[in-house]
Amino acid sequence: MDEQFFEECSGSITAASGFVAGGIFCGIRKVKKDLALIRSLSPAVTAAVFTCNKTQAAPILVDKQQLANNHLCSAIVVNSGNANACTGERGLRDAWEMVATTARALDVPQEHVLVSSTGVIGQYLPMEKIIAGIFELAPQLSATGNRDAAEAIMTTDTFPKEIAIQYTEGTSTITIGGIAKGSGMIAPNMATMLAFITTDAVITPEALRTALTYANNRSFNRLTVDGDTSTNDMAVVMANGYAKNTPIALGSPEYTRFQRALEYVLIKLAKMIARDGEGATKLVEIVVNGARTEDEAVQAARAVANSNLVKTAIHGADANWGRILCAVGYSGIDFDPANVSISFGDIPILLPNYTIVLDEEKAKEVLCKDHIIITIDLHQGNKSATFYTCDLSKEYIHINASYRS
Repeated sequence: MDEQFFEECSGSITAASGFVAGGIFCGIRKVKKDLALIRSLSPAVTAAVFTCNKTQAAPILVDKQQLANNHLCSAIVVNSGNANACTGERGLRDAWEMVATTARALDVPQEHVLVSSTGVIGQYLPMEKIIAGIFELAPQLSATGNRDAAEAIMTTDTFPKEIAIQYTEGTSTITIGGIAKGSGMIAPNMATMLAFITTDAVITPEALRTALTYANNRSFNRLTVDGDTSTNDMAVVMANGYAKNTPIALGSPEYTRFQRALEYVLIKLAKMIARDGEGATKLVEIVVNGARTEDEAVQAARAVANSNLVKTAIHGADANWGRILCAVGYSGIDFDPANVSISFGDIPILLPNYTIVLDEEKAKEVLCKDHIIITIDLHQGNKSATFYTCDLSKEYIHINASYRS
C-alpha cells in the first residue's frame, strides 16, 4: 500500500475537527474506566459493519435499526465490563435507554445515537450506574478526551489502541482517527472487537459504506487471536464534513485516496489487536503469495493463522513448518503441496519439491522476535493476502479460565 500521501498524527478519535470524546469509571467494573462517549459536534454521515454471529448482542440490534432509518450519527455511547448479550427483551430496553439517555444528556436527536457494549455475556446492565455515568460524562467531553475513551472501552486489553493520520486533498486537510478494543474472542466476521473511526472528510454515504466494507475486509476480517467471533463485534465510521473538501464520491480519485487512508488506519488497529492478543508475546503476519485468487489466498492464510498448533509452535520458537503446510492442506483450497515454499522472515525454510533448507538456528532467531512474518508461496498464481494473528501461550488459558471473575 502506498503510504506516501499521508502521515500519522496525535489525537486518535478526536484528531479530526469537530469531534470530542471522554471516558470515566461509572461502576460497571471494579476499578477501571468503563463508560465512553464519542460525539460529533454536527450530525455525521455514518457507516458500520457488524458481527455475523447469529447470537447478536442488544446494541447490535439497536444500531442496525438506527442506521436502517438514517445514515447520520451524532454520538456513540460505549460501556465495557458487560456485553448486554443474551439478555432478551430487558437487554433491548436497556440498550434503547442508553440511547435515549445519551440523546438527552447531549441534546441530540435520539435517532442520531448509537450504542455499543463489551464484556461478559448473559448479565444485565447496572442501568442506574450507567445513566448517572452518562450525565456525569457528557459535560466532560473534549478534544483531548481520546485516551480516556480508548481506555474506557478496554476489557482484557493491556494497552489502548489509537491512531490518527492526516493528508491534503486540494486545499483541505483531511484527518482520519480511530480507537479499538480487542484482545480475546477475536476472529471478526463482520461484516469482543470494537472499532470507532472518525473523519472530518466530506463524503457521500455510499462512498463511506463502500470504503469501510473494503477496508474492513482487508483488516479486521483478516485478524484472528483465537478463532472466536464475538456477539458484539462492530466497526463504525463517522464523517462530519468539517474539512470542507470537495465531496468524495464513489469512483473518484479522491475516493481512492480516502479508501487507502482508511485501510491503513484499520490495518494499524488490527495489528495492535493481534499484538495484544490474550497472553500473546508476538505479533504474527501470515502472508500467502502465488494464489490463483485473492479469496483462496485469504482462505489459506486464515487456516494457518487459526491453527493452534502453528501458534503454539511460534510461541515456543519451534520452526515446525509441517504444521503450516498441514493447515494450508485443510484450508479447502485446491493446490499442489509439492509446489509450496515457506519462509520465516527472510529465511527460507522449505522450497518446492519438498526441498528442506531449514537452518534451525537462524529460524529460531527469527521466531524469537516479537514481530514475525511467515510467507507461504503457492506458486500457482499472482494473488496475495495477509492475515494478522499472535502466538498462543499458557497465559491465554489462565485469562480465559477465570474471565468472569
